Amino acid sequence: MDGEVPNLGKFAACRRVARTIYLGSAPTPTAANRGLEDRRVKLGCVMPGESPAVFGDALRRLASAATYLYQDGPRYWYSTQPTVTKLAEDRAEQLKRDPDKVVQELDGRLRADLRRMGDFPRVQPMPGSSADVPDELEARLVVLSVDHAYVKEAGCPAEVAARAILTTRGNAPRLYQNTLVFLAADKTRLQDLDEAVRRFLAWESILGEQTLLDLSPHQVKQAETQRKAADDVVTARIPESYQWLLVPTQASPQAAVELSAVRLTGQDALAIRASRKLKNDELLVVDYAGTMLRKAMGDVLWRGGDHVAIKQLIDDFARYLYLPRLRDPAVLIEAVRDGLARLTWNPETFAFADSWDEKKGAYVGLRGGEATRVTADSQGLLVKPEAAARQIEAQRDPDRPPHEAGEDDEGRHVDAGAVPPTEPPRLVMRRFHGSVSLDPERVGRDAGRIAEEIIQHLTTQPDARVQLTLEIEADLPEGAPDSIVRTVTENARTLKFKSQGFEED
Repeated sequence: MDGEVPNLGKFAACRRVARTIYLGSAPTPTAANRGLEDRRVKLGCVMPGESPAVFGDALRRLASAATYLYQDGPRYWYSTQPTVTKLAEDRAEQLKRDPDKVVQELDGRLRADLRRMGDFPRVQPMPGSSADVPDELEARLVVLSVDHAYVKEAGCPAEVAARAILTTRGNAPRLYQNTLVFLAADKTRLQDLDEAVRRFLAWESILGEQTLLDLSPHQVKQAETQRKAADDVVTARIPESYQWLLVPTQASPQAAVELSAVRLTGQDALAIRASRKLKNDELLVVDYAGTMLRKAMGDVLWRGGDHVAIKQLIDDFARYLYLPRLRDPAVLIEAVRDGLARLTWNPETFAFADSWDEKKGAYVGLRGGEATRVTADSQGLLVKPEAAARQIEAQRDPDRPPHEAGEDDEGRHVDAGAVPPTEPPRLVMRRFHGSVSLDPERVGRDAGRIAEEIIQHLTTQPDARVQLTLEIEADLPEGAPDSIVRTVTENARTLKFKSQGFEED
């Protein structure tokens, strides 16, 4: 052991610990409390200038590997009878020839961990092929099996498997590619995880055969302790191994699809860590504003027209990787509702229409700037604000004679009967007011966010006059002591409060 671990070999730590336990436990084979306490083992080893932690590490390694070293709580001793440690090591080594048991155990643990899905509506654990991953509208975390580990080199198994799932579902092409994110294990960490799982299974099998093996009560207790320790190691190494997110991205509609590798950290459940990282990096959107939706639509999603069906928009966001990845269609529907309810829908967002009348060449049920009930199954249309404004203006003045075919004042062609484009009325917002409740234990944090996200935008406007007032109201059911009354009153006067005071009721 000293030769394998340089930090231990530097002090011959394992040899010194073994010697200390041997000499310290030899006189106690028939005592009621056999062995030597761990603190006395360290005391018998450490020299001035050396760290006791080094010998604590050596003691733990010896306890898990030595054949004749026994442990009962904090006490250690040697015996002429072998422990079950050697048997566990032999069984763990035999499991190398039976990897299916290891994979089965790891598969069960991963599935249990992935029941906590974080912000993902769906999680797909260890698919056998691309046909196992459904082609749906909700975002989905696909956890690749240990056979498809990630390594930074050409022909990475994780990237090959991820691209196969991303582009196809079985023998058919995959439609909704912008819903998938992949989680893969680090190839170098898998060796440690495999070793930990084999060790756990070895101790598990020993406890399952304790009657057949004729284990003593102490050996049973030792096996239970070692199994729990091995179980904890496996639990800790799973998130250490599954640390790579493979995120499909596309810079523009013409650009190639890339898989960006993002490293995860922490010990939370796998899906929780993944969704938190994606949200922080804006690679998974769970809350979307109407103005951001209008910006993301650009000119492409309108397809050269003045309107787009809401169902088509939901389909587009699930298909195209150059668009933001939304958690589910409900996020898009909320963004649509937000955009329709804004008083500044023209020109910031869009309007809504129930349908398009081909014969009349007009929208049916056109409206904007008001709350509108919209669902994922809605047959309605989102309409460009300038097109909606033209029709609304025409409806306000129905007696206006139609233009004849020809050219307008700027030389643009106008069809007969068409309503000439007019400049949509622009609403000028001249005042803002707002109130908010602050957490009294986090006033600094909340006030800082308000200053950065609200006040800063208002004060940058030309000739803006921004006035802030802080109101404090405190109910004290037990009454305030005289010292508190005096302190608060004097501080309020020093801080130049316009009005302040305590009341009896």
